[in-house]
Amino acid sequence: MASKKLSVEQEKGLLATLQARFEINPQRHPGIEWPEVQSRLLANPDKLWSLDQMESSDGEPDVIGYDPQSQELLFCDCSKESPSGRRSLCYDAEALEKRKQNKPRSSAVGEADSMGIVLLTEDQYRQLQESEEFDVKTSSWIHTPEAIRSQGGALFCDRRFNHVFTYHNGADSYYAARGFRALLRV
Repeated sequence: MASKKLSVEQEKGLLATLQARFEINPQRHPGIEWPEVQSRLLANPDKLWSLDQMESSDGEPDVIGYDPQSQELLFCDCSKESPSGRRSLCYDAEALEKRKQNKPRSSAVGEADSMGIVLLTEDQYRQLQESEEFDVKTSSWIHTPEAIRSQGGALFCDRRFNHVFTYHNGADSYYAARGFRALLRV
């Protein structure tokens, strides 16, 4: 199993990338200052590793808010389109197992678990879309409630015609233009 700790050089590079993105996009995190973000990240190397996984799969993670109940910063994939390194995946391990021909390399839930992140819920996806336009050419799997998943379905969202849509598909389906966006709490 690969180490979940970044080297000093990787850590410095990632922090520089995150800081630059943070400073360019203040509308995503009003009232949050970079020194607090950096301090939390340095105190949580496992979270820094997860952010590196998000970054290396083209997610372009950034702080999108603060949860006052848990007192955690919220990071999310902010790439304009669904992260290119996380596309062509079915929904979860059960769907991957069900698929007998033309299996994708993995599943969205499985990839997220291995990266230490979670798929956005429908509400989180819609909140993200309030700040900017995302997924105007792609779509993203979202967390699917058990009542839908138990019947073989899974949910995904996108933005078309200046409107955010939620759709359903068989959980074992996959498309080159569908990936997943995720959330990380720090």
